[in-house]
Amino acid sequence: MGEAFAVQEQSIGAMLAAARRSAGLTVEQVSAATRIREAIIHGLEQDDDSQCGGDFYTRGHVKAVAKAVGLDPEATVHLYDQQHGGAPRPVAASAVFQADRKIHVPERRGPNWSMALGVALAIVVVFGLMRVLGGASDQVRTADVQAASARPSVPPNMPVVERPKPASERARKGIVTITIKAKRTSYVQAHDAKGRKLFAGTMKEGETSTWQAEDRVNLLLADASAVSLQVNGKKVGRLGGKGEIVRRSFGAAKPPSR
Repeated sequence: MGEAFAVQEQSIGAMLAAARRSAGLTVEQVSAATRIREAIIHGLEQDDDSQCGGDFYTRGHVKAVAKAVGLDPEATVHLYDQQHGGAPRPVAASAVFQADRKIHVPERRGPNWSMALGVALAIVVVFGLMRVLGGASDQVRTADVQAASARPSVPPNMPVVERPKPASERARKGIVTITIKAKRTSYVQAHDAKGRKLFAGTMKEGETSTWQAEDRVNLLLADASAVSLQVNGKKVGRLGGKGEIVRRSFGAAKPPSR
Protein backbone atom coordinates (compact mmCIF):
# COMPACT_ATOMS: atom_id res chain seq x y z
CA MET A 1 0.00 0.00 0.00
CA GLY A 2 2.87 2.37 0.75
CA GLU A 3 4.40 1.83 -2.70
CA ALA A 4 1.11 2.55 -4.46
CA PHE A 5 0.73 5.79 -2.48
CA ALA A 6 4.23 6.85 -3.55
CA VAL A 7 3.42 6.33 -7.23
CA GLN A 8 0.17 8.20 -6.86
CA GLU A 9 1.89 11.14 -5.23
CA GLN A 10 4.52 11.33 -8.04
CA SER A 11 3.91 14.16 -10.50
CA ILE A 12 3.04 13.50 -14.14
CA GLY A 13 6.28 15.15 -15.27
CA ALA A 14 8.40 12.95 -13.03
CA MET A 15 6.54 9.84 -14.23
CA LEU A 16 7.12 10.69 -17.87
CA ALA A 17 10.83 11.42 -17.31
CA ALA A 18 11.36 8.20 -15.31
CA ALA A 19 9.53 6.09 -17.91
CA ARG A 20 11.57 7.66 -20.72
CA ARG A 21 14.86 6.90 -18.99
CA SER A 22 13.72 3.36 -18.19
CA ALA A 23 12.91 2.83 -21.86
CA GLY A 24 16.38 4.12 -22.83
CA LEU A 25 15.01 6.96 -24.91
CA THR A 26 16.23 10.51 -25.30
CA VAL A 27 14.01 13.58 -25.49
CA GLU A 28 15.02 13.93 -29.15
CA GLN A 29 13.82 10.38 -29.89
CA VAL A 30 10.52 10.94 -28.10
CA SER A 31 10.09 14.19 -30.08
CA ALA A 32 10.67 12.34 -33.36
CA ALA A 33 8.17 9.62 -32.39
CA THR A 34 5.42 11.99 -31.26
CA ARG A 35 6.23 15.01 -33.49
CA ILE A 36 6.09 17.19 -30.40
CA ARG A 37 8.79 19.82 -30.02
CA GLU A 38 11.59 18.96 -27.62
CA ALA A 39 11.00 22.16 -25.64
CA ILE A 40 7.42 21.05 -24.87
CA ILE A 41 8.60 17.58 -23.77
CA HIS A 42 11.23 19.13 -21.49
CA GLY A 43 8.51 21.36 -20.05
CA LEU A 44 6.13 18.45 -19.41
CA GLU A 45 8.86 16.57 -17.57
CA GLN A 46 9.32 19.69 -15.41
CA ASP A 47 5.52 19.96 -14.91
CA ASP A 48 5.55 23.16 -16.98
CA ASP A 49 2.74 23.26 -19.53
CA SER A 50 3.13 26.95 -20.46
CA GLN A 51 4.25 26.08 -24.02
CA CYS A 52 1.43 23.62 -24.68
CA GLY A 53 -1.15 26.23 -25.60
CA GLY A 54 -3.82 25.34 -23.04
CA ASP A 55 -5.20 22.43 -21.02
CA PHE A 56 -6.78 20.73 -24.04
CA TYR A 57 -3.42 20.52 -25.89
CA THR A 58 -1.55 19.61 -22.69
CA ARG A 59 -3.72 16.51 -22.17
CA GLY A 60 -3.05 15.47 -25.78
CA HIS A 61 0.74 15.90 -25.36
CA VAL A 62 0.69 13.91 -22.08
CA LYS A 63 -1.21 11.09 -23.75
CA ALA A 64 1.15 10.94 -26.75
CA VAL A 65 4.36 11.06 -24.65
CA ALA A 66 3.04 8.45 -22.22
CA LYS A 67 2.36 6.08 -25.11
CA ALA A 68 5.83 6.68 -26.55
CA VAL A 69 7.65 5.89 -23.27
CA GLY A 70 5.61 2.75 -22.48
CA LEU A 71 2.97 4.06 -20.04
CA ASP A 72 -0.77 3.52 -20.28
CA PRO A 73 -1.97 6.65 -22.11
CA GLU A 74 -5.52 6.66 -20.68
CA ALA A 75 -4.40 6.01 -17.12
CA THR A 76 -1.74 8.70 -17.37
CA VAL A 77 -4.24 11.28 -18.66
CA HIS A 78 -6.70 10.28 -15.89
CA LEU A 79 -3.97 10.82 -13.30
CA TYR A 80 -3.16 14.19 -14.92
CA ASP A 81 -6.83 15.20 -14.60
CA GLN A 82 -6.87 14.24 -10.93
CA GLN A 83 -3.75 16.26 -10.22
CA HIS A 84 -5.17 19.28 -12.06
CA GLY A 85 -8.68 19.51 -10.64
CA GLY A 86 -10.44 16.76 -12.57
CA ALA A 87 -11.35 16.22 -16.18
CA PRO A 88 -12.56 19.29 -18.07
CA ARG A 89 -16.29 19.71 -18.39
CA PRO A 90 -17.77 18.85 -21.77
CA VAL A 91 -18.81 21.82 -23.79
CA ALA A 92 -22.12 21.71 -25.63
CA ALA A 93 -21.92 22.13 -29.34
CA SER A 94 -24.73 24.72 -29.22
CA ALA A 95 -22.60 26.91 -26.97
CA VAL A 96 -19.63 26.69 -29.28
CA PHE A 97 -21.55 27.61 -32.39
CA GLN A 98 -23.92 30.17 -30.83
CA ALA A 99 -23.42 33.51 -32.52
CA ASP A 100 -23.10 36.59 -30.31
CA ARG A 101 -24.76 38.79 -32.89
CA LYS A 102 -26.92 38.33 -35.89
CA ILE A 103 -25.31 38.11 -39.29
CA HIS A 104 -27.07 40.15 -41.90
CA VAL A 105 -27.02 38.43 -45.25
CA PRO A 106 -27.72 40.89 -48.06
CA GLU A 107 -30.82 40.11 -50.00
CA ARG A 108 -30.04 38.78 -53.43
CA ARG A 109 -31.56 40.95 -56.06
CA GLY A 110 -32.15 40.29 -59.70
CA PRO A 111 -30.43 42.24 -62.47
CA ASN A 112 -31.43 45.88 -62.93
CA TRP A 113 -33.01 45.63 -66.35
CA SER A 114 -33.95 49.30 -66.46
CA MET A 115 -30.34 50.42 -66.06
CA ALA A 116 -29.14 47.85 -68.59
CA LEU A 117 -31.73 49.04 -71.12
CA GLY A 118 -30.68 52.66 -70.58
CA VAL A 119 -27.01 51.85 -71.14
CA ALA A 120 -27.85 49.88 -74.30
CA LEU A 121 -29.88 52.78 -75.71
CA ALA A 122 -27.04 55.21 -74.98
CA ILE A 123 -24.57 52.97 -76.82
CA VAL A 124 -26.89 52.74 -79.83
CA VAL A 125 -27.29 56.53 -79.97
CA VAL A 126 -23.52 57.14 -79.75
CA PHE A 127 -22.82 54.51 -82.38
CA GLY A 128 -25.40 56.08 -84.71
CA LEU A 129 -23.86 59.54 -84.32
CA MET A 130 -20.42 58.13 -85.06
CA ARG A 131 -21.70 56.43 -88.21
CA VAL A 132 -23.37 59.64 -89.41
CA LEU A 133 -20.34 61.82 -88.71
CA GLY A 134 -17.98 59.22 -90.09
CA GLY A 135 -20.04 58.90 -93.31
CA ALA A 136 -19.96 62.65 -93.84
CA SER A 137 -16.23 62.81 -93.37
CA ASP A 138 -15.77 59.89 -95.76
CA GLN A 139 -17.78 61.78 -98.38
CA VAL A 140 -15.61 64.87 -97.91
CA ARG A 141 -12.46 62.80 -98.23
CA THR A 142 -13.82 61.05 -101.33
CA ALA A 143 -14.62 64.39 -102.96
CA ASP A 144 -11.12 65.60 -102.23
CA VAL A 145 -9.62 62.49 -103.75
CA GLN A 146 -11.74 62.76 -106.85
CA ALA A 147 -10.87 66.43 -107.30
CA ALA A 148 -7.21 65.71 -106.89
CA SER A 149 -7.27 62.73 -109.22
CA ALA A 150 -8.73 64.94 -111.98
CA ARG A 151 -5.29 66.44 -112.49
CA PRO A 152 -2.66 64.26 -114.14
CA SER A 153 0.07 62.94 -111.90
CA VAL A 154 3.40 61.30 -112.52
CA PRO A 155 4.25 58.11 -110.65
CA PRO A 156 7.10 58.75 -108.16
CA ASN A 157 9.45 56.22 -109.74
CA MET A 158 8.86 57.20 -113.38
CA PRO A 159 11.48 59.55 -114.86
CA VAL A 160 10.13 62.78 -116.28
CA VAL A 161 11.03 63.00 -119.94
CA GLU A 162 10.61 66.34 -121.63
CA ARG A 163 9.69 66.37 -125.27
CA PRO A 164 12.39 67.84 -127.49
CA LYS A 165 11.63 71.39 -128.42
CA PRO A 166 11.32 72.36 -132.10
CA ALA A 167 14.47 73.54 -133.85
CA SER A 168 13.06 77.04 -134.25
CA GLU A 169 12.50 77.41 -130.49
CA ARG A 170 15.99 76.09 -129.70
CA ALA A 171 17.47 78.58 -132.15
CA ARG A 172 15.57 81.48 -130.61
CA LYS A 173 16.90 80.60 -127.15
CA GLY A 174 20.51 80.07 -128.41
CA ILE A 175 20.64 76.32 -127.78
CA VAL A 176 23.15 74.24 -129.75
CA THR A 177 22.37 70.55 -130.30
CA ILE A 178 25.24 68.28 -131.44
CA THR A 179 24.68 64.69 -132.54
CA ILE A 180 27.83 62.68 -133.27
CA LYS A 181 28.14 59.11 -134.50
CA ALA A 182 31.38 57.12 -134.51
CA LYS A 183 32.17 55.30 -137.77
CA ARG A 184 35.32 53.95 -136.17
CA THR A 185 36.58 54.00 -132.59
CA SER A 186 37.88 57.50 -131.90
CA TYR A 187 38.59 59.92 -129.06
CA VAL A 188 36.21 62.93 -128.74
CA GLN A 189 35.95 65.93 -126.39
CA ALA A 190 33.03 68.39 -126.14
CA HIS A 191 32.82 71.61 -124.04
CA ASP A 192 30.26 74.40 -123.85
CA ALA A 193 30.96 78.14 -124.33
CA LYS A 194 31.98 78.47 -120.64
CA GLY A 195 34.49 75.62 -120.87
CA ARG A 196 32.33 73.07 -118.98
CA LYS A 197 32.90 69.51 -120.13
CA LEU A 198 30.03 67.85 -121.93
CA PHE A 199 31.90 64.72 -122.91
CA ALA A 200 35.47 63.38 -122.94
CA GLY A 201 36.27 59.82 -123.90
CA THR A 202 36.51 57.20 -126.59
CA MET A 203 33.45 56.54 -128.70
CA LYS A 204 33.21 53.02 -130.03
CA GLU A 205 32.24 52.15 -133.60
CA GLY A 206 28.48 52.60 -134.14
CA GLU A 207 28.00 54.59 -130.91
CA THR A 208 25.91 57.79 -131.06
CA SER A 209 25.79 60.69 -128.55
CA THR A 210 23.81 63.92 -128.40
CA TRP A 211 24.75 67.01 -126.35
CA GLN A 212 23.12 70.39 -125.87
CA ALA A 213 24.54 73.65 -124.61
CA GLU A 214 23.78 77.34 -124.70
CA ASP A 215 25.38 79.57 -127.36
CA ARG A 216 28.25 77.30 -128.46
CA VAL A 217 29.79 73.79 -128.41
CA ASN A 218 33.54 73.27 -128.90
CA LEU A 219 34.71 69.89 -130.23
CA LEU A 220 38.08 68.14 -130.31
CA LEU A 221 38.24 65.19 -132.72
CA ALA A 222 41.29 62.92 -132.58
CA ASP A 223 40.36 61.44 -136.00
CA ALA A 224 38.18 63.82 -138.03
CA SER A 225 37.19 61.19 -140.59
CA ALA A 226 36.10 58.66 -137.91
CA VAL A 227 32.87 60.46 -137.01
CA SER A 228 29.82 62.00 -138.66
CA LEU A 229 28.21 65.11 -137.22
CA GLN A 230 24.83 66.86 -137.12
CA VAL A 231 24.37 70.39 -135.71
CA ASN A 232 20.86 71.53 -134.87
CA GLY A 233 19.47 68.76 -137.02
CA LYS A 234 21.63 69.54 -140.09
CA LYS A 235 24.39 67.24 -141.31
CA VAL A 236 27.91 68.70 -141.35
CA GLY A 237 30.14 67.93 -144.32
CA ARG A 238 33.71 66.61 -144.27
CA LEU A 239 35.49 67.48 -141.04
CA GLY A 240 39.03 66.37 -141.95
CA GLY A 241 41.26 63.61 -143.18
CA LYS A 242 41.91 60.23 -141.66
CA GLY A 243 43.89 60.49 -138.43
CA GLU A 244 43.70 64.28 -138.51
CA ILE A 245 43.19 66.08 -135.19
CA VAL A 246 40.56 68.77 -135.66
CA ARG A 247 39.10 71.43 -133.36
CA ARG A 248 35.71 72.78 -134.43
CA SER A 249 33.25 75.18 -132.82
CA PHE A 250 29.51 75.31 -133.57
CA GLY A 251 27.10 78.03 -132.46
CA ALA A 252 23.36 78.34 -132.25
CA ALA A 253 21.45 78.77 -135.47
CA LYS A 254 20.29 82.25 -136.29
CA PRO A 255 16.63 82.88 -135.41
CA PRO A 256 14.37 82.99 -138.46
CA SER A 257 13.47 86.45 -139.73
CA ARG A 258 9.90 87.61 -139.25
